Amino acid sequence: MRDLLVIALYAAGGAAVAGLLGAWALRLLRHRSLAASLAVVASVTVAAMLAGTLSVAWAMFLSSHDLRVEVLVCAAATVVSLAVAALLGRRVMSGSRALTAATRALGDGDGLTPFAPPPHDALNRELADLGRELTATSAKLAASRDRERALESSRRELVAWISHDLRTPLAGLRAMAEALEDGIADDPARYYVQIRAEVERLSGMVGDLFELSRIQAGALPLSPSRLSVYDLVGDAIAGADPLAREHGVRLVGDGVEPVPVEVDGREMTRVLANLLVNAIHRTPADGTVAVAARREDDRVVLSVTDGCGGIPPEDLPRVFDTGWRGTGARTPPAGAGLGLAIVRGIVEAHRGHAAVSNVPGGCRFDVTLPAAG
Repeated sequence: MRDLLVIALYAAGGAAVAGLLGAWALRLLRHRSLAASLAVVASVTVAAMLAGTLSVAWAMFLSSHDLRVEVLVCAAATVVSLAVAALLGRRVMSGSRALTAATRALGDGDGLTPFAPPPHDALNRELADLGRELTATSAKLAASRDRERALESSRRELVAWISHDLRTPLAGLRAMAEALEDGIADDPARYYVQIRAEVERLSGMVGDLFELSRIQAGALPLSPSRLSVYDLVGDAIAGADPLAREHGVRLVGDGVEPVPVEVDGREMTRVLANLLVNAIHRTPADGTVAVAARREDDRVVLSVTDGCGGIPPEDLPRVFDTGWRGTGARTPPAGAGLGLAIVRGIVEAHRGHAAVSNVPGGCRFDVTLPAAG
């Protein structure tokens, strides 16, 4: 029993020396490739066994014949271990280089090529998991870049349209002010009315811009309260009824269910008002604008249907874009194209969704909101 304990101590001492040398070698190679580190690990394993054997032999526990046999066995194990370590290191380096190239392409703005490991290769499967995560990240970055480009394009269009919409009323205001100043206005009272109307329109445009800037900055203050959709629609119809009468358009709100919602009443009234004004302006005289509300599972869907004749299919994805005003029959007589963008922003701030679709004779705007518990 004592001899076995001594042999174990000699073997542990020799293996410890080999392990310390291996740790020192790994420290020296910490900036080198992973293949070199794998070769060191394999060598340390065999060296630890050989060092323990030599320590035991030095203590005269082994015969010379047994020592030669043990050394030959260790030499063969060393060759096999280094070969396996080299093969493993080659596979790891191959996968690492593939991921490095793909990541470099990702940094240059290109798409990331999916990384496919060899079959039944467990280690490269780990690299494949990393590759899949990088591919998913690449897709998210690409989508983000597309959204950024679309937003930048929308902003440039908005600046151009706002500049055009401001230039015309400002030129009119300047002309009327000069006429009043020079005393050549035939009917000063009419000029004052026109100036006030233009100033109110410009104030509304500035208010829309301010509201949109708060929405896009995520700084829209909301004060949700439990309200009935029936009351919201009723207030919105009452507010839009004078405009509808002026344009000869009928407002219908018969299909409204009294469903409760948790919303900011002021902001949601603005959503419905924007949709109704938009529908009234685009519906011909003697046409109908219908408002409906229904519950679908845990959601509430508000719908405004007009008689505009429909939206070209290629324009449907852009209806809620900032500054978009459409073409042809859907171009409004005035405005900066901010109303529907504000609608979408307010609805999304309520964790809802705004959508548009064509229906026979016109189009339908749907606002989907979470139902109150």
